[in-house]
Amino acid sequence: MANRALITGISGQDGAYLSRFLLDKGYEVVGVVRRSSHAGTAEHRLRWLGVRDRVHIVDGDLTDLSSLLRILAEFAPDEVYNLAAQSFVSTSWQQPILTANVTAVGVANILEAVRTARPGARFYQASSSEMFGRSGEQVQSELTPFHPRSPYAVAKLYGHWLTINYRESFGLHACSGILFNHESPLRGLEFVTRKVTDGVARIKLGLAKELRLGNINAKRDWGHAADYVRAMWLMLQQDRADDYVVATGTTTSVRDMCRIAFDHVGLDMDEHVVIDPLLRRPADVDALCGDAGRARELLGWKPEIDLRSMIAEMVTADLERLGSSADRRGG
Repeated sequence: MANRALITGISGQDGAYLSRFLLDKGYEVVGVVRRSSHAGTAEHRLRWLGVRDRVHIVDGDLTDLSSLLRILAEFAPDEVYNLAAQSFVSTSWQQPILTANVTAVGVANILEAVRTARPGARFYQASSSEMFGRSGEQVQSELTPFHPRSPYAVAKLYGHWLTINYRESFGLHACSGILFNHESPLRGLEFVTRKVTDGVARIKLGLAKELRLGNINAKRDWGHAADYVRAMWLMLQQDRADDYVVATGTTTSVRDMCRIAFDHVGLDMDEHVVIDPLLRRPADVDALCGDAGRARELLGWKPEIDLRSMIAEMVTADLERLGSSADRRGG
């Protein structure tokens, strides 16, 4: 029989890429989607990758333990990937309680559901490089101390440590992937890389004249989501559960990432980017750079898509999307 995977947050960027990856490996994929009055709108990423009709979608919510218990009992998955979260850092200052309930307590609910209904399943928790925050170290590894700088990062840290606790206390095969920033054409428009590529496409098509940004000196370690979901799967194939940093090891500023995007369409970034102090966060993280040495050595994982190729893919996808929309409006 084919392995069965359960993915919370399947409608997000990582959930969509992970679904495609697992389906290509012969898995049955069940995805948990929070009930919405806008039926079907959360599935556009799955449709963009051409896998919507190959996954089974069920209603559920990380904040509702009973729904998680029911789903685990009904589908009996071999692997559980918890990717659901309130994952936008800026929003976590505006909605800290919601962020805590979903991104922190939600992990407790899914872990408790796995422990109760499916203790033999292998569990993956989506941790985040934002947990390092102002760690005081130039490069962050599994041994780097955490210093979270946002309600989102604090919530993620709770879920990270709880996953370790359930592994050590109850013997669950539970792993955390400390993933550094990973992007794609499926990234939400609220994230800076997609905000940039969408803005560049709009300016190139004559739909906008400027791109307003906050702290363009911040530096991040950016990889491609398609590479990073492969690391998630590799973690659950190991005999011993553990936690791994997943990163490229290369840091790029928002400024330089912008320049790559504008250069791709033959535009001068300095003529279009406007710095808006109102877009700065209350507390920001200056730089993050990951050391994925353990993932390379123990998982055999390494990134295959470089930043320039990824940004070019994102800009091209936004040009096609916005161009098609303009054509439909014109027709």
